[in-house]
Amino acid sequence: MKPWAGRFEKEPEKKVEEFVASISFDERLYKEDIKGSIAWAQALARAKVISEEEARKITQGLEEIKKEIDKGKFPFDIADEDIHMAIERALIEKIGAVGGKLHTGRSRNDQVATDLRMYLKKEIKAVNGLLNNLCQTIIEVAEKNVDIIMPGYTHLQVAQPVLFSHYIMAYFWMFKRDFDRMVSCFKKMDFMPLGSAAFAGTTCPINREFLAKELGFNYISDNSVDAVSDRDFILHFLSQSSILMVHLSRLAEELIIWSTQEFSFVELDDAYTTGSSIMPQKKNPDVAELIRGKAGRIFGNLMAMLSTMKGLPLSYHRDMQEDKGGLFDTIDTLKACLDLMSGILSTMKINVEAMKRALEKSFVNATDAADYLVRKGVPFREAHKIVGEMVKHCSKFNLPLEKLDLEVWKRFSFHFEEDVLEYIKIKNCLNRRDSYGSTAPKRVEEQLKRAKAILKRQKEWLS
Repeated sequence: MKPWAGRFEKEPEKKVEEFVASISFDERLYKEDIKGSIAWAQALARAKVISEEEARKITQGLEEIKKEIDKGKFPFDIADEDIHMAIERALIEKIGAVGGKLHTGRSRNDQVATDLRMYLKKEIKAVNGLLNNLCQTIIEVAEKNVDIIMPGYTHLQVAQPVLFSHYIMAYFWMFKRDFDRMVSCFKKMDFMPLGSAAFAGTTCPINREFLAKELGFNYISDNSVDAVSDRDFILHFLSQSSILMVHLSRLAEELIIWSTQEFSFVELDDAYTTGSSIMPQKKNPDVAELIRGKAGRIFGNLMAMLSTMKGLPLSYHRDMQEDKGGLFDTIDTLKACLDLMSGILSTMKINVEAMKRALEKSFVNATDAADYLVRKGVPFREAHKIVGEMVKHCSKFNLPLEKLDLEVWKRFSFHFEEDVLEYIKIKNCLNRRDSYGSTAPKRVEEQLKRAKAILKRQKEWLS
């Protein structure tokens, strides 16, 4: 018989029981549920609602149940509906009627809200740990290839020369922002709902400050109605996860393009690629492609949760049970993608010669040629037009700008002098981009130093 069956005359249909049950996926909350229940038993004893001996028995029984679940020996039953009822049923079977006192003054509404916050705080630490590893991997890849020059792109068209280390470090700053957003998310869910009961608050004289301390919360919720019906913290996490997946997907796309034969800028390690069932020559970037693809999956989880919550009046509704499937899927997917991306980056090979060839057949120094004219007093728009005509000329003869004789330069503008040939050399183009945060070698060295300091602070947060 169900614990709530007192006012019912018959048991629910089997298919209804299966439909409403969440035990198949919320069983992963068992550690948080047991920890919360032990703290609740202690709070009840402190409030003289149950005796110290009863609290001791309850605590001992819950600890035994945890060990059974840890070892995979706990008999989960769909008839229990959810993890809360499964543990309560097992507790009563183990220690008798005193186990039924545990739920005094408490509701599954504030239980699950507390469990989810505790669980998600733990998982955010895990996600940020993986993010920190990815940030460290990016720094290591940048340092290992600090002097390599590559063509940079806008609109997927060759734009200007850039250090590979500077280019790849752009992703460090994306993931650094993701780390910060997860920290913000962690802080926003650091409010304990336990003690809100069904929605109007508990009748027991519970010390909620004691509970918060026991369960690792820095704050307690201010409104019991809001506490049990709030899922903003899940929406926040799903939103931040979606932004993070955008960044992972962009990096994955970059690697997919770079590993094509047409680019050949990088070669992905065999351990992170797969072959074709029909074409023997193929080496497919399937892991990167799946990271890119799984971004849509996480976006979908966010949209599903927004859709679930948008029309719910206060306070708790069973619709909110749908919060867990998408949340757990997002956590699992996110952690796998972060871990795999670190592996891809740490094992890939950089093809310096391919990047060099791409530079030689491009016009990455065209802007610098226009800048040269500007330094000679030519208005930029006129300089832009002159160099554009030069590029058109070079394209006809398949020549880079640096292969033109000085007399050809002068044919386009008398302002060009012999020093222009030195001015447009790729290394000189890089060195002149010397503003803070730019691609000049010394600026990249400064950037790496700042990034390492950030990495250290991130590690401190994780500890």
